[in-house]
Amino acid sequence: MMLASSKANRETEAIEGFASLAQPTRLAAVRLLLSVHPTTLPAGEIARLCNVPHNTMSTHLGILQRAGLIGVEKQGRSMNYRAELPGFRSLLDFLARDCCDGHPDICADVFKTPSPAPTAPLENFMTPAFNVLFLCTHNSARSIMAEALLQKVGNGRFRGYSAGSEPASQPLPQVIERLASLGHDVARLHSKSWDEFKRPDAPRMDFIIALCDAPNGQICPDFGGKYVTAAWPLPDPAQFTGSETERTTLLNELYAMIRRRLEIFTSLPFESLDRMAVKARLDEIGDTNRITP
Repeated sequence: MMLASSKANRETEAIEGFASLAQPTRLAAVRLLLSVHPTTLPAGEIARLCNVPHNTMSTHLGILQRAGLIGVEKQGRSMNYRAELPGFRSLLDFLARDCCDGHPDICADVFKTPSPAPTAPLENFMTPAFNVLFLCTHNSARSIMAEALLQKVGNGRFRGYSAGSEPASQPLPQVIERLASLGHDVARLHSKSWDEFKRPDAPRMDFIIALCDAPNGQICPDFGGKYVTAAWPLPDPAQFTGSETERTTLLNELYAMIRRRLEIFTSLPFESLDRMAVKARLDEIGDTNRITP
């Protein structure tokens, strides 16, 4: 009876697992999470990429979680999801266990991973670690914050730099104070001209991201090499008005917006995206209608 019960349990789990995948949105969500594994993605980002309302996506994610195919961890107010590979292996094991009259080796080719299809030349794809240069006019606030944040959220896979077309003498004191209070290393942060990154001995950039909320007709120089560009317009803290408390609130919101963009950016599956696809994703991240604090 114990053996029969165990077999029945396995069948019930397998049915629930396969049933959870038998729906287009859930299948798309699972494939998305598998593509970025072991990285997690917030529920809101999964909903956006699958083009469904957030509450609908939450229902689908709950079904996949109960089936053991995805896991969730809470970070602050965000629910972040990850593909659970043991769940998928269990489904495959269930299919193969009684295969070919108890001899699964006979049909091993059925479960063999096929050879990958021919892809575009390797140079069209990008693999970390990456150098990322953030630009804004005075290199005193937005780009400084982005440089500091990338050092923290990049997990060694990204190196952040910043510069400006008309650099200030120093970063805004309130920006440095806020970064320091949030645990960032601010010792190396300083305002500098983008000319420093045009020198022959400068690090070669993989990404150059402009953060100005208005381009003012500026044209970025050629920094040499093969890099991907993007524009992520953000408000200028130098223009923040109101009381000290109000300005601090606005600064915190700006920090959250930059961090949100960088978390999505660093979670992209670069190994499976060519440069054109990466460029498209960076443009999506910079869309202010999509990303909120």
